[in-house]
Amino acid sequence: MTTIAELSVSTDEFALAETFQQLPSMEVRVESVVAEGPGRTTPLVWFSNVGSDELDETLRADSTVVEHQQLLEDTDDGELFYRLEYSEDVSSICRAIYAHDGTVLGAQVTDNHWTLRVLFPHREGLSDAVSDIEDQGVRVDVKRMVEAGADDDLETTAALTEPQKEAIAEAYRQGYYDVPREISLEELANELDISHQALSERLRRANRVLASEQLDEAASEMVTE
Repeated sequence: MTTIAELSVSTDEFALAETFQQLPSMEVRVESVVAEGPGRTTPLVWFSNVGSDELDETLRADSTVVEHQQLLEDTDDGELFYRLEYSEDVSSICRAIYAHDGTVLGAQVTDNHWTLRVLFPHREGLSDAVSDIEDQGVRVDVKRMVEAGADDDLETTAALTEPQKEAIAEAYRQGYYDVPREISLEELANELDISHQALSERLRRANRVLASEQLDEAASEMVTE
């Protein structure tokens, strides 16, 4: 079942981290991202609210960028169009998506976070890609997920990854949410064979997704009443 999702990653842990630190008012929109062989990921990027000289100087000092090339001069909208080549650390995150047959449809930055719009032929690919990215020590949240159903209509579903489902289900079964708790977070982490920190992050993200879904449903019911 084809799945389109939005993944959120902090700018501090992804591409152009140092550039955003130096140019906080800069706006970025990624046109496309291409994998050009082992270790090479080259996006086509629109920049705005920044001058070309200032941007060139900052990109040269950014460790997440190996090469940059301006493709278009200032447009009527004041945008700059560049071809970038990311460093190995950034490319490895993108390759985690490609390795599971995913495609990066586009990306943009809002409130110090990258939002990557990705497509996977199967939902399992999304779950596996997110797990691989987290294994690299990068925090990633699935903000939204849409699946193509059997009738070809798109339906929004709870965007829990398989590791998040496993963690929250086991926490429920073991009495982590009981009052008083039947098991501590550290004991539960040992049973799942993951670190205390990793389990805490998975539960936090899963709880946020479920809470968001419930709040969205409640808001929708209030509008229709």
